[in-house]
Amino acid sequence: MKKVLMPLAMVATLALVAYVGVEFLKLQFIFGVVIPYTAAVLFVAGFLFRIADWLIRPVPFRIPTTAGQEKSLDWIRRNPIESPHRAWEAAARVLSEVLLFRSLFRNIRAELRKDASLAYASNKWLWLGGLAFHWSLLVIVLRHARFFFAMVPGFADFLDHADSFFDVTLPAFYISDAIALGAITFLVARRFFDAKVRMISLPTDYFPLFLIGGIVLIGVLMRYVVRLNVMPVKDLMLQLMNFGFDPPGEIGTLFYVHLFLISVLLAYFPLSKLMHMGGIFLSPTRNLCNNSREKRHVNPWNSDIKFRTYSEYEDDFREKMKKAGLPVEKQ
Repeated sequence: MKKVLMPLAMVATLALVAYVGVEFLKLQFIFGVVIPYTAAVLFVAGFLFRIADWLIRPVPFRIPTTAGQEKSLDWIRRNPIESPHRAWEAAARVLSEVLLFRSLFRNIRAELRKDASLAYASNKWLWLGGLAFHWSLLVIVLRHARFFFAMVPGFADFLDHADSFFDVTLPAFYISDAIALGAITFLVARRFFDAKVRMISLPTDYFPLFLIGGIVLIGVLMRYVVRLNVMPVKDLMLQLMNFGFDPPGEIGTLFYVHLFLISVLLAYFPLSKLMHMGGIFLSPTRNLCNNSREKRHVNPWNSDIKFRTYSEYEDDFREKMKKAGLPVEKQ
């Protein structure tokens, strides 16, 4: 229980700090300009550092995880995605992982029955929950692009209309908001109620879920409950995009709480498991071709080996070979 309550209390404390700082201490400039800039610098620098650190690490072996027939004889049908042979096949495999969670789709559930037999079954709920979580957040982030450009990009306008096509409330109800909150609730409940997952879960597994959930929840409150004037918000975002340092205009306190939690998420991102967003592209188990039968791969840290031809070997040991009665090419 402590593993759940501690990160939840941390997120609540962060939200309270921003609320008190803006509502009572009038630190709008700190929470609206200084902290977002600092978080952006930490995010970019930390992200690039982690990626560079992974890139310079040598990959000694071809270790792609395969689940299909490798390229072999011409009359044996191979699987180009599960066992890629060319670079474009490996790229397609990575993209299918990123966009469709291919390996998670094959996730299986194992149960030890009363008769001591081990049974396996498909478990698609985790795949569906993860897919809904990531795709809904992507749609929400792309929708927010309207605040960062003077002219609203076409894709942001399209997503805004597609996301609110039900048009059942005023302001229009966004489907991605409901999906994101539902997916976060499912992922937290899975960690809490599944005994096996609860045992291996750490506070660092719950914290980003609660943090993202808090960000989404405050965004929903600002849209449907505590209405804000979006023009000062867009002015502030455009100023931040242009590296301005003017004090922000009159914006509701709830917005600064929202922005502060986003800043915390950005600063925390490179230090956490959330870095799988960049690391998945560098995973050697997914981005390597399975062509060990066709090409010899050498460890990058192996020292150069000096090879001798047979004639050089015989020149060094000819007399000893003759005494031992061994045949030699040169007498």
